[in-house]
Amino acid sequence: MTVYLDHAATTPMLPGAVRALTDEMTRTGNPSSLHGSGRAARRVVEESRESLAAALGARPSDVLWTSGGTEADNLAVKGLFWARRREDPTRRRILVSAVEHHAVLDPAFWMAEHTGAELVLLPVDSDGVLDVDALRDELDRHGEQAALLSVMWANNEVGALQPLDEVVSLARRYGVPVHADAVQAVGQVPVDFAASGLDAMTVSGHKVGGPGGTGALLARRGLDLMPVQHGGGQERGVRSGTLDAALLVSFAAAVDEAVAARPVVAPRIAALRDELVAGVLAAVPDAQLRGPVDTARRLPFNAHFTFPGCEGDSLLYLLDSAGIEASTGSACQAGVPRPSHVLLAMGVDEHDARGALRFSLGHTSSADDVAALVATLPAVVDRARAAGLAGVR
Repeated sequence: MTVYLDHAATTPMLPGAVRALTDEMTRTGNPSSLHGSGRAARRVVEESRESLAAALGARPSDVLWTSGGTEADNLAVKGLFWARRREDPTRRRILVSAVEHHAVLDPAFWMAEHTGAELVLLPVDSDGVLDVDALRDELDRHGEQAALLSVMWANNEVGALQPLDEVVSLARRYGVPVHADAVQAVGQVPVDFAASGLDAMTVSGHKVGGPGGTGALLARRGLDLMPVQHGGGQERGVRSGTLDAALLVSFAAAVDEAVAARPVVAPRIAALRDELVAGVLAAVPDAQLRGPVDTARRLPFNAHFTFPGCEGDSLLYLLDSAGIEASTGSACQAGVPRPSHVLLAMGVDEHDARGALRFSLGHTSSADDVAALVATLPAVVDRARAAGLAGVR
């Protein structure tokens, strides 16, 4: 039996999302066509837009469909920067937290390299939470030159919830639009786009029990965005491309189901997460929980550890061979494992950061999953440490 503890990477589709997808896939129609089949597909797209907006505290006109979280993040970073620079050439600074997902960091670095943008990486504390004082200082000194600010709702690796209320309040003083990647947050914590004060927010389908290849950028009506891709002029002329009614109705159904179930599901999974944390620390006493210890300040589905003397990849493969699937959270470029940029930004030593594992739970997780991990982990850690020592010799 496989124990799946990588729900933050992707989680099984919810029953309602599967039904919506299979039902709609039997129908034909391009939502941009004017005949009956096209109008029927358009109706499904717009009803899905209304459903998603209602679940996330937004207006239907705020919802821009995308192919996923990565495209939505790219549209936010690039589209906001180009639009602001067109309006005011002096606004060239892109402010992002140092622990953003690569879907935000990489386009920001690309903009700095290719378009003359000035990239500012905002520091975080040892829990992975944005240093608000550093943001305040940056805005006090250079707020008039800031084109945009992107701070994720919750970190995908260590689960740290970010102080978005303070972020939005500070940015508003200088007229700086704020984007948040909320991919991990939806279905785990309350997410209300209008109440947040954000200008733009990214969500993704396959993280909440919907199909892959679906996402949305919630962008308040009137927010100026430069298109990143061009074509048929769909989605307010900002995101061209033929819309897939079946995928979108399934995505919207998943978000609706996950948000509606959150008051019951999140406490249940949080209790499992607490069992997992306690079990891991009892089984491997020198393991270190990363991210906020205060459970009110981290995602309820997330537990992230570093294991001294271990390589995360070794732990991952050994667990996988035992039927337990997790994640390291680190990047691998050109076949070379690299420590997580999130952990390094938190001040974790590079050697310690290499021994990271993220266990993330979801709607299908059970106490048996946690028990299997806790029973298996000590032997896995011992073998990983032995392999590390042998490599040193």
